[in-house]
Amino acid sequence: MNTPTDSHRLLAALGHTLVAADYRFVTVTPATHRRINRRPENAWAQDTRGVLGWSRPFRPGALPPDIETPLRDAGLLTRDGDGHRALVRASSIGEHLYFHSAWPTSDEDAVFFGPDTYRYVAALHRSLGAVRVPLRRAVDIGAGAGPGAIELALRCRDATVYAADINPRALALAEVNASVNQAANVVVCESNLLDGMEGGFDLVMSNPPYILDPDELTYRHGGGEHGAEISIRIVRAALDRLNPGGSLMLYTGVAIVDGADRFLAAIRGWLEQECLEWHYEELDPDIFGGQLGCKGYEDVERIAAVWLHAIKR
Repeated sequence: MNTPTDSHRLLAALGHTLVAADYRFVTVTPATHRRINRRPENAWAQDTRGVLGWSRPFRPGALPPDIETPLRDAGLLTRDGDGHRALVRASSIGEHLYFHSAWPTSDEDAVFFGPDTYRYVAALHRSLGAVRVPLRRAVDIGAGAGPGAIELALRCRDATVYAADINPRALALAEVNASVNQAANVVVCESNLLDGMEGGFDLVMSNPPYILDPDELTYRHGGGEHGAEISIRIVRAALDRLNPGGSLMLYTGVAIVDGADRFLAAIRGWLEQECLEWHYEELDPDIFGGQLGCKGYEDVERIAAVWLHAIKR
């Protein structure tokens, strides 16, 4: 029986095989994923993208041996009717490949990757030119599969970038993904809002959960204040630990009530008192519209994707 370390080694080797084969897959929203997979012709995967991208069940012959064998040896295949299904997905950001949880992500320890990930990484790339100090020590709070930490590490090779999370499954995948993408300056660590991590940081970044989830799944549930509680706590923790001139970069979703952004209202005083400057913008005015029909959103008119870049005084 394989140990977790053996499984991670096999998964990393599979990642290198996929990169060499120029595998690409862009992860869509769960709603789009569901619609595409409901098409009759998509009931069974016919190729690697169908198995590792669309999370479709597959029968013998759909995967080449150099893909199927490491999945099987790593214990990452499960029976599905008269076929099998992969327990992981593989998505790409540009030239880089990331393993994360298979669809649908209904497990308590699921590791999410989706359109928010792409917005987060794109905003991070755009904002790096505005940092005020050399980046020597950075942390991604709630790093998940590690795309934020890894994308930063690949652009800032002199920095030590910590991928911090409370989910052991996420930490394992982040470590695999760092290996696949040759980001040797990523350090994976278990931490809740910087607890147990010492010292200051030149950059604190995060893409936290922000939905009011009735099942309180860790990767989705943002707590009180219409899901903004964790985001508010991250802002406070980051400002307490940033070095002078250091940056906080936060991508999150906020509930707009009667035209008002209550997340911004909760953090504005800290930003004005403790930061040299800060920039806040809506990247998308209307995301997760289906959530508005759920309990807790009765007075919410929309959920907006926002980006905050604040520089510590």
